[in-house]
Amino acid sequence: MNLNVQNSPFSQEQAENINRLLATLTKQQKIWLSGFLAYPLVAENGKAPEPGTKAPGKTAERKVTVLFGSETGNCQSLAEELVQKLKENQFNASSSALDDFKTNDLKKVQDLLIVTSTHGEGDPPDNAITFYEFLHSRRAPKLEGVRFSVLALGDQSYEFFCKTGRDIDKRLEELGGSRIYPREDCDVDFEEAAAGWIAGVIGVLKESRELHVQEAAVTVTDSPAPALKAVYSKTNPFQAEVLENINLNWHGSNKETRHLELSLEGSAFAFEPGDSLGIFPENDPQLVDLLIGKLGWSGEEAVPVNKQGDLHPLREALISHYEITRLTKPLLKQAAELFGNQELEKLVEPENGESLKAYLDSRDLLDLVQDYPPREVQPDQFVKILRKIPARLYSIASSYQANPDEVQLTIGTERFQAHGRVRSGVCSGQIANRIQPGDRLSVYIHRNPNFKLPENPETPVIMIGPGTGVAPFRAFLEEREARGIAGNTWLFFGDQHFSTDFLYQLDWQKWLKSGILARMDVAFSRDTAEKIYVQHRMMEHSKELYRWLENGANLYVCGDEKCMARDVQETLINIIAKEGGMDQEKAEDYLKQMRQQKRYQRDVY
Repeated sequence: MNLNVQNSPFSQEQAENINRLLATLTKQQKIWLSGFLAYPLVAENGKAPEPGTKAPGKTAERKVTVLFGSETGNCQSLAEELVQKLKENQFNASSSALDDFKTNDLKKVQDLLIVTSTHGEGDPPDNAITFYEFLHSRRAPKLEGVRFSVLALGDQSYEFFCKTGRDIDKRLEELGGSRIYPREDCDVDFEEAAAGWIAGVIGVLKESRELHVQEAAVTVTDSPAPALKAVYSKTNPFQAEVLENINLNWHGSNKETRHLELSLEGSAFAFEPGDSLGIFPENDPQLVDLLIGKLGWSGEEAVPVNKQGDLHPLREALISHYEITRLTKPLLKQAAELFGNQELEKLVEPENGESLKAYLDSRDLLDLVQDYPPREVQPDQFVKILRKIPARLYSIASSYQANPDEVQLTIGTERFQAHGRVRSGVCSGQIANRIQPGDRLSVYIHRNPNFKLPENPETPVIMIGPGTGVAPFRAFLEEREARGIAGNTWLFFGDQHFSTDFLYQLDWQKWLKSGILARMDVAFSRDTAEKIYVQHRMMEHSKELYRWLENGANLYVCGDEKCMARDVQETLINIIAKEGGMDQEKAEDYLKQMRQQKRYQRDVY
């Protein structure tokens, strides 16, 4: 029967639209639609179904479990976004960190979605280590009936790109799980790829649900209204005015460490100690001009800057949009296909892996076009093989409670000589060489939920942060001062020279005097014949440090991962073994338990 104005409450236009739609629907689609339309009647007179009850006419879904491994918070944010979108689509979804998930429940999982980064040299994030080890052990259960998909975050400039996500994806399949959506491997500009994966996963789950519409009713869950998002974010950064840009090192230092103060007035940003500020940097215009000149192009020629095809002048695009200071294997392989240069084609061949790895070290795009000139390549083709400039994250060195309208950062300037040229870090070089008070930077707040002060202010706090790694601990202490919390804090700080490199010396002395900072131990490596680092100071005070740990102290480490953080962790294990009368394995378990209890937290890079 066709609808019309006589046999229905619809207008003629509505009736015609419904008739056209109904003619295209399958039987299952009609059943689903009838249930969907009937559901609001259940909540008639303002009475909605209680959580956990069955809603007549609605479709059924399996429970969706979202797990994340996150070092800096990106994966946790994506997992939270995924859960919110799942709930908006009436799925019963929950999320947790991989290490917070009870491994005994793994075989009970129905739909499993994992979002994880890769850290260091292919390592899992700290809050994914236990799960990763369990999954690859003989204790891992068979997972027949479990459906899964993995979103992996990484950085293509590293050799073990997205290794943790790839390993987990492979292992879940080996255990009998079925992949409901292909794994997505994301580079540093992960937003677009991640959004596509989220949409794809939800689309598959919705299709699956519709196929089983006749067999079950949906479980109604509490679905809180989506939180209002700030106007400014990573995709819409705030233009923050520079208030101060000061070199913290004295004359004669081998280093240049900038103290940067930015105004957040009008941004509506809020942050907590441990959070980071993301800065979208710009490439050095001089380097861009050299690159364009070498290629013989005009800087005014229009090129695309995104997948939507928006056009900008080439010079502006290379300054503000594309990464030109770091080479990666994928970039060189694409360049080899595009340039028509036989020597470059030979370099990227599999048997020349070591030569390719050596070439990538400390070279940039100018080196590439000088060493392997492209033939008949157009600017719009050239930029398509480049990736976007990734934002740089810096630990916030100030407290929102103390300074709500500004944010302060501690940034070490990177400068080095390589392959006949003086080079500098993209962001640190811009700030040191070209940014003055009154200029503006594109910024956003990056939450770091895995590096937070303890909820109980009485909990002792041990902070280990040499060099710029001390930045978040300045925020920690400034926050405690603003909240009137004193004592139970111990800071280990190190740098090269006492006279030139004692960053924020007056702040520490003020807080020691007032009792906000209970204790401080320093190590200046170049002031003694034998180099002394923070881990040596830790070992000197091993009995006291272990007593703090036994009394429930939280321990925080911030700074370089490859050297400092690994040396500090090894020292911690040695201290625990020595003072606790344990062997190596038990000492490692002690530290592992601290990590699981959120008492051992690291912000390393």
